[in-house]
Amino acid sequence: MTITSAGPDHSGTDEPVRLAVLIGSVRAGRHGPTVARWFTGEIAGRDEVAVDLVDLAEADLPPGMDRDPDPGLGARLAAADAFVVVTPEYNHSYPAGLKAAIDAFHAEWVAKPVGFVSYGGRSGGIRAVEHLRTVFVELHGVPVRDAVSLPDYWTLFDDDGALTDEATTQATRVLTDQLVWWGRVLREARSRHGQLV
Repeated sequence: MTITSAGPDHSGTDEPVRLAVLIGSVRAGRHGPTVARWFTGEIAGRDEVAVDLVDLAEADLPPGMDRDPDPGLGARLAAADAFVVVTPEYNHSYPAGLKAAIDAFHAEWVAKPVGFVSYGGRSGGIRAVEHLRTVFVELHGVPVRDAVSLPDYWTLFDDDGALTDEATTQATRVLTDQLVWWGRVLREARSRHGQLV
């Protein structure tokens, strides 16, 4: 996907897209922080994106939903124009902690694009992403088409957390382009027309 200008922009959409990158695994020994740091490092030089790295392991989420969710996390999600969910694949799906975090909020996801960076074994986490797409659609989020998938992720990173696969670098650019485009369009739509639900 190539983004081109269609003429003068009078909508204020030249402001950076506020992108919340969620580390979806909360397990001990998780690889999510390494993947998230790599992804945010890849897009760090893009002026059209402002990144907020959100580690769900640091959030105070009620396991039984018997009290209000973490207000600090809610404020960060509400401030975002777009999301990237970094998720492993556990038993052909995504982590329970991630589902708890998604379910704890509603309006924060509405009419905002959601992208995915997944990692796992041979499948690279794509089955987890397919499940997540339907969840975010139900919440009126807008999953974008392309994603980044890291199969056999333990072979892809060096000791410093760097990844050297050129195809994955290209996939990261494509995903970020889509999130910037949709992030701007939907931010403008929310500004003009108010909240969807």
